[in-house]
Amino acid sequence: MGILNDKKILITGVLNDQSLAFGAAKLAQIEGAEILLTGVGRGLSITQRTARKLPQVPEVIELDVADPQHLENLRNRISQKWGRLDGVLHSIGFAPSACLEGDIFNASWPDVSVAIQISSYSLKAVVEAVLPLLRAAGTSSVVGLDFDASLAWPGYNWMGVAKAALESISRYVARDVGKDRVRVNLISAGPVKTIAAKSVSGFSAFDTVWNDRAPLGWNVSDSQAVAKAIVAFLSDWFPSTTGEIIHVDGGYHAVGA
Repeated sequence: MGILNDKKILITGVLNDQSLAFGAAKLAQIEGAEILLTGVGRGLSITQRTARKLPQVPEVIELDVADPQHLENLRNRISQKWGRLDGVLHSIGFAPSACLEGDIFNASWPDVSVAIQISSYSLKAVVEAVLPLLRAAGTSSVVGLDFDASLAWPGYNWMGVAKAALESISRYVARDVGKDRVRVNLISAGPVKTIAAKSVSGFSAFDTVWNDRAPLGWNVSDSQAVAKAIVAFLSDWFPSTTGEIIHVDGGYHAVGA
């Protein structure tokens, strides 16, 4: 019996088998969960193919977090399928290239607004959409994927700002859904080679520096530690922890130059 036995979990952000969300989805199934995945746009068919690589092939629901109808459809489908939702992994982030190229002055508000809506506001939007189902579970957990927003990282620019907004939003959402026994926490993961990471021009600088400075070391090609943390927070093992940001980065965040 795994720590997610009989849990019903929604996992967003699985694109290919290098995605952090894929590692979490695989481990969640191993630990006994039944899962649903979401995909969007041109990536939907890729998510559907990737789903077939999991131990049990889950249903994939189309979800554009900027489309209220998609959010309503998501709630209705989960309600029909399960009637409750024990956990959500929010692994959603996107920024137009202008937000990641050059310096902070490169992007205009229309591009920045997209980055904020998809990467930050979507946490509130998804939780709001499925809140009746989270309530129905009695106690439930929302976990979001973060990248430390306390510093200015090379090449991260407006995505760093979006992550700062995500961190703040997570605390307010945690405050307002606590009465419903819903926990909301973030995992601040170290750099891992994913499709999303390839769009960050400064990512290559992390490869050796992170491993050298992190007290526990760090492997940018291994997402297992992040997956374990996600699954732990989706379980019942942190019943009184909410509004928290847990670093899974080898300890890099705690060490100065």
